[in-house]
Amino acid sequence: MKVRIIKIGNSRGIRLPKKIIDLYGLREGAELEIKEEPDGIFLEPQQRRYTLPREEAYREMAAEKEEQLEWDEWDSTAGDGIDD
Repeated sequence: MKVRIIKIGNSRGIRLPKKIIDLYGLREGAELEIKEEPDGIFLEPQQRRYTLPREEAYREMAAEKEEQLEWDEWDSTAGDGIDD
């Protein structure tokens, strides 16, 4: 995959293709470590160094489709055979 170096103010940068952003779950403000190796320059995504407040973490999980499907299945199973 090729990208071009672009001017950003007085600096230079690259634009990451959407495919790469999605693959590594990068968001605006995400930190990448630049590693200089004999073979070239490598970018390595950094792990989140903070934890989300519980309410926000639940909200993020609930927004994920697989998580919602799992809870929907649980909701239909949890009440089976139980009389109120």
